[in-house]
Amino acid sequence: MKPNLSYSLMMALALATGSASAADLRIYPSFSEVRETVKATGTTLGVNLPQETWNSVIPGSLDLDGVAFSSAVQKQEANWLTSLEGKPVFLRTGDKIETVTLIRARDLLIKDAQGRYRNVSYSDLSFSDLPPLNPQSPTQTLTYTVPSGATGTLSYLTRAVTWSPRFTLKASNAGAQLSALADIRNGTELPYNVQNTELYAGDVEVQEGQPMPAPAPMMRAEAASADFAAPKINTVGEVRGLTRYDLSAPFTLPASSMVTLPFLMPKLTSFERYVGLNTYFNTQTSKGTMSRFYRFKADERLPSGSLTVREDGRIVGQTTIPETGKGADVEFSLGNDPDVRYTRTVETQNQQKDSKGNVTRTTYRVTYAFESSKDRAIRAEVTERAGGRRIIIDTAPAVQNQGVANLRVDVPANGKASKSFVLVIDNS
Repeated sequence: MKPNLSYSLMMALALATGSASAADLRIYPSFSEVRETVKATGTTLGVNLPQETWNSVIPGSLDLDGVAFSSAVQKQEANWLTSLEGKPVFLRTGDKIETVTLIRARDLLIKDAQGRYRNVSYSDLSFSDLPPLNPQSPTQTLTYTVPSGATGTLSYLTRAVTWSPRFTLKASNAGAQLSALADIRNGTELPYNVQNTELYAGDVEVQEGQPMPAPAPMMRAEAASADFAAPKINTVGEVRGLTRYDLSAPFTLPASSMVTLPFLMPKLTSFERYVGLNTYFNTQTSKGTMSRFYRFKADERLPSGSLTVREDGRIVGQTTIPETGKGADVEFSLGNDPDVRYTRTVETQNQQKDSKGNVTRTTYRVTYAFESSKDRAIRAEVTERAGGRRIIIDTAPAVQNQGVANLRVDVPANGKASKSFVLVIDNS
């Protein structure tokens, strides 16, 4: 993929110099739409892409908008080295440099001044002209036949440019704060000068196409000049279930890089720490430790992303949060908490049988006893699910198929607490 899409001559220059041309990017979590204004000088409009870049373009996504072209021809061209076959190049052997003839670019077969043939390494060759990026890779060309001087927008989808948010939850006894960064990745060998950037959060399905290339190495983007001002990310709003964000200014997305920008700073409207347990009903006695849970609500919609939790500046865990609406609970566990233990016991209080002696209705009392060695009080929460034809939990109305018991109890510092619920399973 790449935004350097103009005429073939401009593309050849871009490949040779590694420079970037202007483009607009609409970046989604798993792909991007690249859009560039193109203008034909005659009746043809050409696009030239390295094979590696072409491989990341989703098949069938190339489109020339605003121009009624009469045909489009796509084909693979030979690599740059092939154009030097039969011509002199320079070969370094130790401290000696000699002029040789490149016979075959495919396996770097050369002929020396004595008329002998041998295969050499590309790193030992040098040239009179500046090589392009990836000179041993073929390129793909796409040539449109258009009205003379036509202007339109070339667009395509690529798997090689993506973005993702990452959140940090900083908590202490004084409260909690949530912040986010946006990582914008360019997995291609060509840079982008991005004029307008839109980021979209949410699920968007596109055809599979080619496999996504391996992640690009993480490189820090260099500023174009000393007075470079990083763009800000602004929330625009909802687009048919997606959340759209815009960048406030153009920026450069270098080849094989990741650019990170400050993203959201939502306000937390609620924040809780507690120990929890999610389980299913059974009649056995069990013991174990609770898990460390967090729950919070934010005053704006949150995209899905990784989350790092810090307590008093120290990392206490990482997880991934799903896309969450404004004011909805974000709840997650960061592993076991050995300081809070539980013992679960089940007492059968009553059973009813039919005329054949089959049990049709059973009443249980389930008790959780908690013991904490923490030096502060902690909330313990248990969610236990039970299945059956009809389920009754305590005095709640009967439900079918599955019932859910929710227990909440405050366990004192270095103390004990317990709580029970009555479960009726009716299969009559």
